[in-house]
Amino acid sequence: MRIEGIHHRSIGLTEDGRYVQVIDQTRLPHEVVFERLDSLSQAASAIKEMRVRGAPLIGATAAYGIWLALRDDPSDEMLDSANELLLSTRPTAFNLQWALDRVSAKVRPLPPSLRADAAFHEAGLICEEDVAINRAIGAFGLPFIKDAWERLGRRRAVNVLTHCNAGWLATVDFGTALSPVYLAHDEGIPVHVWVDETRPRLQGALTAWELASHGVPCTVITDNAGGLLMQKGQVDLCLVGTDRTTAAGDVCNKIGTYLKALAAKDCNVPFLVALPHPTIDWTVFDGVSDIPIEDRDSDEVTNVHGLTSGGQLSSVRPFPGETNVVNPAFDITPAGLVTALVTDRGVCSATTEGLLSLFPERQGRSSPKGEPRQ
Repeated sequence: MRIEGIHHRSIGLTEDGRYVQVIDQTRLPHEVVFERLDSLSQAASAIKEMRVRGAPLIGATAAYGIWLALRDDPSDEMLDSANELLLSTRPTAFNLQWALDRVSAKVRPLPPSLRADAAFHEAGLICEEDVAINRAIGAFGLPFIKDAWERLGRRRAVNVLTHCNAGWLATVDFGTALSPVYLAHDEGIPVHVWVDETRPRLQGALTAWELASHGVPCTVITDNAGGLLMQKGQVDLCLVGTDRTTAAGDVCNKIGTYLKALAAKDCNVPFLVALPHPTIDWTVFDGVSDIPIEDRDSDEVTNVHGLTSGGQLSSVRPFPGETNVVNPAFDITPAGLVTALVTDRGVCSATTEGLLSLFPERQGRSSPKGEPRQ
């Protein structure tokens, strides 16, 4: 996508091709700063500290992290330790494990002298495939926005509510949940996005920045305003992403997603989840029991970051110093609250049968930690 008229991806290589370059998302939307990743430790730090974020982008960064590690030391010991370090950075997003497993499977059978080049090639493929995946998600999600516009008699813009950031900043390019929105806008369909602020990290600021850069009208709302808007008929559909989806269709996404799904169900508003296929964890059927939920630092809740009146990035603490905090980063939306899953293979119900209809090659190949629900 474009920043000030120039096309950028969220991850790529430096001009000399020797290092990885990412956008430091902790500086957005106030500053656009490109960070160079020179080593495994820097790649791991960028993921853990959320300078890169979003399940697909985390996976791509981890893949390049393996390359950076093997370039310095192509031994089995380094491959194992690199995998262990990177996997520990963000335990919930399944793309991380998927990407690490994929690169490791490619390089481990090779002699050490060939491993770094193979890891580099595989990381590049993961990035290019992610772009194609997100384009496909956009194409399969677009009809939902078109249909909503027709139901409205083309009288007004389609109002989409989203939660967290699932745009190009969370992927390599185009995004997941925002991909259909961008396509609709580009085709001339009037669309307006209600942007949840998404406490405590305020990823809604990234969504608003993305949408404004693309020319898509949007309005930021507090996390608790969506239910009222749905009750008043001001939301035509909810469209969110996911960091891990179970084989039964449960969806793990940014904390607060579950509450939006409950409100959507009560108000008969379609609740759609956009997901790339690497996000599906075929070994898990019960999201609440079996998906690890990342607990993050209390400072994310007690401190608020932003620009001062003087234009400086700063942090303030509105809570008392001794406040106890619990900060789970994700929650689980049960499959029964999901209207449809929008994947890069097509659209299906949030059920095992629905997913297998799009991914028949997975039939009989999963190793479930629990039994699928009937």
